[in-house]
Amino acid sequence: MARDTVDATPIETVADLAATLEAGCKPTSDFRIGTEHEKFGFNIKDNSPIPYGGANGVEAVLEGMERLLGWERIEDAGKIIGLADDQGGGAISIEPGGQFELSGAPLDNLHQTCREANQHLAHVRQVAEPLGVGFLGIGMAPTWARADMPRMPKSRYDIMTNYMPKVGSLGLDMMYRTSTIQVNLDFETEADMVKKMRVGLALQPIATAIFANSPFTDGKPNGFKSFRAQIWTDTDMDRTGDMPFAFDDGFGFERYVEWALDVPMYFVKRGTEYHDVTGTTFRAFMNGALEGKIPDARPSLGDWNNHLSTLFPDVRLKKYIEMRGADGGPWRRICALPALWVGLLYDTGVLDQAFELVKDWTAEERAALRAGVPETALQTPFRTGTVLDVAKDVLALSQEGLKRRARMSDGDLDERVHLAPVEEGLAAGMCPADILLQRYNGSWNGDLSQIFRDYAY
Repeated sequence: MARDTVDATPIETVADLAATLEAGCKPTSDFRIGTEHEKFGFNIKDNSPIPYGGANGVEAVLEGMERLLGWERIEDAGKIIGLADDQGGGAISIEPGGQFELSGAPLDNLHQTCREANQHLAHVRQVAEPLGVGFLGIGMAPTWARADMPRMPKSRYDIMTNYMPKVGSLGLDMMYRTSTIQVNLDFETEADMVKKMRVGLALQPIATAIFANSPFTDGKPNGFKSFRAQIWTDTDMDRTGDMPFAFDDGFGFERYVEWALDVPMYFVKRGTEYHDVTGTTFRAFMNGALEGKIPDARPSLGDWNNHLSTLFPDVRLKKYIEMRGADGGPWRRICALPALWVGLLYDTGVLDQAFELVKDWTAEERAALRAGVPETALQTPFRTGTVLDVAKDVLALSQEGLKRRARMSDGDLDERVHLAPVEEGLAAGMCPADILLQRYNGSWNGDLSQIFRDYAY
């Protein structure tokens, strides 16, 4: 999310809040694809993380991108923290440890998504290389200690940094040392949203396994394939997880709202100022708990939208659905992650088949998958086989969905071409972390500095 909103429209009831989500319903002809991807900036000369300020810091990269693209500057207390393309709908933002994020524009097809990613990475290189800065695509900073990570001048991050140690042991690692690729997708009706949420939540661990790419911490193997996913198991139980209630009868917009109402807030924004309201739930806010503590203590639509952006379940609901389970990775996987989910969710027949695949999975089985996949990824046991077996079934469904969409590239290829990295990995029975560990133990000879050469964009 590039910027926090200040929409002052008053809200009063649960129905008002549910209506803000229901407003996302749109005809299938208007469905779009929004892809977000993060990456770590590093000093090419010594592989250290880049600071915010200075000649080769995040600020300098953002200002260079501003000059190159002409996008609108976004500031927090006078410091540049992002850029917005108000015409195209994309944005560039920074995560707490300086992770550089493109929030892609809402696009019609995956060929456009891939062009957007390639163009963005080319622009970043154009700006960053003269500064001596490179960018690394991986799920967790492989060699940097938490204490090494810079802090970005965003007010919401100061509040979150103070709060995270109170609710989990790994929240600061999530903020400062992880990186992700995610995709935002549309829904037609409430029933369509429910089915997509359930398929997405059930299959999120499968996607985590396919894209697992964070096997190193503090310069050595950490014993996991996706330590990023493991971090999410001990970040903040109030606002994370696989949302078992989404599988209950009657789940819909109002039920998601009821859950969100009881999650403690981080902040309320008034004008340009962020007020720390950690520990106060949005429900308590609506019931007057902040009267006399902040200016204008009546909840607004802006407050609600900001609150929704601080919830971190495996699949997040706004006016669209966000798939949040994948590690950051090499450029081909920036295109592959949205391709996997578009193929599964944007063809009605394939969505129905995906739902048939997961509908009899129990809450215990889903939880066991989520707990096991960070360590063993595709080799995680499931029923009579492994996650690899499920992943192959999921890939086949996604390929069929993309084939049915029949969105052709200039070279007359349909969108299945973007699933090639997944197809190659599953054929070999390997996730990206398996390949990284193979190189670490082989050609790199235990020298993890090689990752900055071989995996930089």
